[in-house]
Amino acid sequence: MRSVKSFIAAGAATLLSQAAFAADMAIAPPPAYAPAVVEDFGGWYLRGDIGFSNQRVGRLNNLDDSTLTSSVQTNNFNTAGIFGLGVGYKVNNWFRADVTGEYRGNSQFHGTDRITYVGGVGTDTYHATKNEWVVLANAYVDLGTWWCITPFIGAGVGGARVAINGFTDQSIASNPVQPGPALAGLAYGDSVSKWNLAWAVHAGLAYKVTPNFTVELAYRYLDMGDGLTGDLRTFDGNNFRNNPMTFKDITSHDLKLGVRWNLENPQVYAPPPLIRKG
Repeated sequence: MRSVKSFIAAGAATLLSQAAFAADMAIAPPPAYAPAVVEDFGGWYLRGDIGFSNQRVGRLNNLDDSTLTSSVQTNNFNTAGIFGLGVGYKVNNWFRADVTGEYRGNSQFHGTDRITYVGGVGTDTYHATKNEWVVLANAYVDLGTWWCITPFIGAGVGGARVAINGFTDQSIASNPVQPGPALAGLAYGDSVSKWNLAWAVHAGLAYKVTPNFTVELAYRYLDMGDGLTGDLRTFDGNNFRNNPMTFKDITSHDLKLGVRWNLENPQVYAPPPLIRKG
C-alpha cells in the first residue's frame, strides 16, 4: 500500500514540474499574413474615345486679297462630334504610349469679311462644311495616383486629312464715290481633301474602375494645319484658275471621354510564408 502511494506522489510531482516548464516557455505568434501585391507594370491596352470639338481658323485667304486695302473677318465653326479608337502600351506606372485614329464629324462653317478695295467697299459671306480624319502617335506621363484617380499630361504628332466641302461666297459690293446699285456676286469652290502635319497636347484625369478598366476625362489642343477649296467659279460657270480659298491655321479645343481596356491580366506577387527559426 505504501508503494502505491509513493508511485502516485512521484507521478503528481512529474506532472507539476512539466506544467511549470511549459508555463515558462514563450508562446510563438502565428505566421504573419501578407496580402498579395498587384504589380501594375507593363501591358497592351485598347482605347475608345468620344467627344466634341471647339474649332477655330486663323483667316480665309485668296489670291484676290492682293487688291484689298483692308479686311475684317469673323469666322466660326459649329461644334462637331469626335469618335476615335486606338491601341497602346503601358510601360510602367509613369509612362504609356498609344496610336489613335479618329473621325471628326461635319462642322458647319459661317464667315463674314468686310472689305475695302480700290474703288469701293463690300461684304463677303462664306459657308462650308468641314470634317477630318486624324491619326496621332501619343505619349503620356501619369503623375501619380490618389484614390484611384491619376492626372496625366501628354503630347502627340501625326497627320490630319482636312476636307472642305460645299464652299460658297456670296458678295455685295458698292462704290461710295459713284453711287449706284450694289453689285451682288456668288462663287463656288469644289470640295477638296488635304493631308497636313498635325500635333496635339493632352491633359486629363484617369479613374481606374477595375485593374483592367480605366475611364478618362481629357482636354486636347489640336493643330491640323490648313484647309483648301477647289478653284473658285462664278454662278455662270466662269472658273478662276489657280484661285482656291485657303483656311489658314485650323485648330481645335477638344473635350473627350475615353475608356481603356487592359489586354493582359495584372501580375499578382505573393511573398513567401514567414518562417520562424530557433
